[in-house]
Parts: sequence; structure tokens; C-alpha cells
Amino acid sequence: MKTKPRMTTWVAGLAVALILTASAAGRGEAGDVKPGRGGEAKSQNMALLGHSDLQGRSAYQPVIHFQGGRWIAYVGHHRGSAVNYLTKKREPNGTSILDVTDPKHPVYLHHILASQGSAQMAQVCDGKDLPRADSGKVYLLRTNGDDFHEVWDVTDPRRPKFVNAVVDTSGTHKNWWDCQSGMAYLVSSVPGWRTHRVMQVFDLGDPAHPVFIRNYGLAGQEPGSVGPAPGGSGLHEPVLYGNRLYLAYGTSSNGVFQIVDRDKLLRGDPALPRERRFADTRANLLYAQAGLYRMPVYWGGHTAFPLIGVTEGGGGKSRDFAALVSESTRNECNEPRHVVTFLDITNERKPTPVYQFQVPESVGNFCRVGGRFGPHATNWSFTETFYKKILFISYFNAGVRALDVRNPAHPKEVAFFIPATTGNT
Repeated sequence: MKTKPRMTTWVAGLAVALILTASAAGRGEAGDVKPGRGGEAKSQNMALLGHSDLQGRSAYQPVIHFQGGRWIAYVGHHRGSAVNYLTKKREPNGTSILDVTDPKHPVYLHHILASQGSAQMAQVCDGKDLPRADSGKVYLLRTNGDDFHEVWDVTDPRRPKFVNAVVDTSGTHKNWWDCQSGMAYLVSSVPGWRTHRVMQVFDLGDPAHPVFIRNYGLAGQEPGSVGPAPGGSGLHEPVLYGNRLYLAYGTSSNGVFQIVDRDKLLRGDPALPRERRFADTRANLLYAQAGLYRMPVYWGGHTAFPLIGVTEGGGGKSRDFAALVSESTRNECNEPRHVVTFLDITNERKPTPVYQFQVPESVGNFCRVGGRFGPHATNWSFTETFYKKILFISYFNAGVRALDVRNPAHPKEVAFFIPATTGNT
């Protein structure tokens, strides 16, 4: 099965990146950016163009989608609640929808609340791109708390309509929706598996009628296996590029990076009877695996972002790389320092680390200003503007860091932005 690389505009430009990172937990009206305990915003080669406080809801996963001639932002939120400026009522956190066509003046359109006060993930597909959907619709795939992956009709972003729950489970967190094939790769807990989260594959080519395909994880995580289960807390995040899925396990410790052949994952081993091709067995898991890298136990896999076909200096033979992020999870540096590891994956079966990036603590006294200091995730953009050129890393209290990755064996930081602290953050 062939697909074009996903053109996700997770960060469609510096303006969008700064709109969303500036909104961590402020409670003021939109545009109210004041110096606080952390002082003014700090930056190098970046400038704040616009700001939305997102009603004071802490943001996690934003995705920017072009629909109806406008750029619409769908923003997932952490657990909590806030007053909805539109309804004047306090609502559990869910998904914020904004018009960011003019990045200097974002307009808050709607808030879809969530039953547990969090809906951290957001993915969007046009019906015209999906194999069997209504071509005039736009669909949002999101998590609802820790228990559901669900689909909404967001054709009119001011009036979203619930479509259905794809899966009712626990441990839901990240997901990836390939609009061209309709396949959705969901992160969930599955009874019997020996880890908190695995990947569940669903065909959402018709979002109103989801079709379950299979469960997938690391060999040793499957039901009935013995010995220590690899991958720590389990799968955190899948990223699809071409015919490969790049999976990060462990989040902040006992990390594993896995490359999966998407065709083999969806087809199964043709040597087996059809009813056994997707059985939860070690052999079936290894059949789709194209490569594996085990991280040191003190680092985990939060995000694995591929940089495929990089040609150094504009000439010569190209190589493939991946940026593998280990997430900082404890405040004020009370943990091993986490890093972004750049892997050479030209030989998929032997991913090889070639560089480790981290922000020097001394440039901002980051271990003493409060909160976490360390990496969290990369952006997901495959758009020509930035792909294989600039990679954005969210870095908790060190803000957003921009890396020149034209040579991933020697990336260089070229810009950063740290939002101002408001009186309510």
C-alpha cells in the first residue's frame, strides 16, 4: 500500500507555534501577555505574533487544518476545567477550536468538553480524502479522557457534532490517522497485554463505521509471554511516513524505538491462515518489525520523528535518520537529564545513535526557575517549509527550541522562544 507522506501542519509556521506555546495556563483574556515571576518572554530568531489563552486551559496536542478557506486550530487539553467565555459556564477541559487564519488575531470558535476533563489528542481528516466518507465533511479524531477514542463532525467548526466512539477502553492517549488510507493507529490499553499501552489499528475510512484490524506491540508484551516485558510503560506515540511506522515506547525510561513495515502490519503473514494472521503472537509481531533500538534504561521514547532521504551538503548519497525524544517528567531536574537522540536508520535493522541534543542548563538556570526542564516532543510537520530543514522541540520551561537538521548527525540550534509568565501560570 502506497501513501504520500502526511502533510500535517502541527506547526504550520512560527506564528502558530508561538500562539499555542504562549497559552500554557494563563487565565487572562486573549492577548493578555504580562510579565510575571519568569519575567518577559525570551527569544532568539523568533517573534511572538499572536496569542490565545485558550480560556486558561493547559494545551497538549494542537493540529492546524485548512478547511472552508480558513486555517482552523484543534487543540487538545490536559485534565482540568475552566470557564468557557462563549457559554459563560465552567466546563471540563476538552478540545478548543480556533480560527488562526490571521495569526495575530486568533478567534476562539468552540470548546468540545470531555467527560473526564481532558482530551489530549486531536487529528483531522477531510471526508474527500478518506476512502468511504462523506466527501463534504471534515472529521476530528480525538481522545476523551483516558477511556475513549472518538470521532466528531467538525465541518462547521462552530457547531461540532458527535459521530461515534471508535473504541471504549482505558489508557487512551496518542493516535495517528492516515487520511488517504483511512487507517487509524490508536494508543490504548488492551486486556491481557503485559504493558499499559499498545497500538490498536482501526479502519476509519468511513468514520461512522469503524472496523477493528488488530493489536500490535513489542515482542514480549503480548499475552502469555514470559520474562520482563520490554518498552516500560508501553507505546506512547506512532508516527507514519510512507510505508513505515515509527513507534516510541517508554516515554521517560526503559525506552524502545521500533520501525514497523506498514504493509506487513496491515496484511499479516500470507503464509498463515487468514484467521491467524493478526493473532497476538510473538511471531506475528516480529513479522512486521523492520528495526529496533533499545535506549538506556534512564531514557524513554516519547516521540520518534523520521527524517528520510537527507542529503548532506546538497549532494552525495542520502541517508535516513530519526529524532528520538526522551521526555522529562520531574520538576527541577530531579531525574537524569533527558535528551533528543538522533539515530541513523539508513540500515533499518541497526539504528545507530549519531548525536544527542540538549539545551545547556546554564543558559537559563532552568533547574532553579521551577517546573520541568528537558525535552518533551518534536513537531509533526512534513510540509516542505520545514521538513528536513528545521525541527521544533518543545522543552518545558526552556520553551520551544528550533534545530537546523539539514545534517542530522550534527544538528544546530538556530532559534528559541520562551513565553512570558503570566500572573496565573
